[in-house]
Amino acid sequence: MTRAASPTGHVRTVFLSDVHLGFRGCQAELLLDFLTTVKTDRLILVGDIVDLWSLRRSFYWPSAHQQVVRQILEIARSGTEVIYIPGNHDEGFRELCGAALESIVVRRELVHETCRGQRYLVV
Repeated sequence: MTRAASPTGHVRTVFLSDVHLGFRGCQAELLLDFLTTVKTDRLILVGDIVDLWSLRRSFYWPSAHQQVVRQILEIARSGTEVIYIPGNHDEGFRELCGAALESIVVRRELVHETCRGQRYLVV
């Protein structure tokens, strides 16, 4: 997980994917450290944030995983735009596309435009 820092310590957009909360190999503590220090206008959660496949096999949800969820919610409540695009391991959340969970918008896809005007399809 890398972060491009701006001179002010603020970035326009952060993309996170393949976090796999609920999987024993998830490094939630490192992610939590990142989430508590990053300042961003937009947080895009791109697939497999929660590993529903792993949770179905064997339920595993330590406090660090819950803290990550709480921190993401706090980021959303603080005014950062948070968009969640479910992947294959968290496909159950696709049923929520178009809805908002707290301040998190769930979408199937997103077109992201960079500061240079380049456009990327995020799925």
